Amino acid sequence: MTTKAPSPVEPAEGTTLASIAYAAVSGIPAAEPHDCDRLGYNVWRWLSTGTDSLEEAVKTAGARLKISEEDAVGRIRAYLRGKGMLE
Repeated sequence: MTTKAPSPVEPAEGTTLASIAYAAVSGIPAAEPHDCDRLGYNVWRWLSTGTDSLEEAVKTAGARLKISEEDAVGRIRAYLRGKGMLE
């Protein structure tokens, strides 16, 4: 039995909230590219809803990161501060 290839992920345009979220996680090393996609989605969801915390969004993503979750949160938070998204 064969399996289908995963659906392609279309990048968001310009300075949308989604493009900022996915850019915030783009430099984080993960086991597979789709781990970063899941992480980016959860960061976007956190930014758009404002519920829970960034730490919870990273944990909920379930991404297989090659760094600690704390380090990933720190990197994401630093990127978002640089973009003026956080105080």
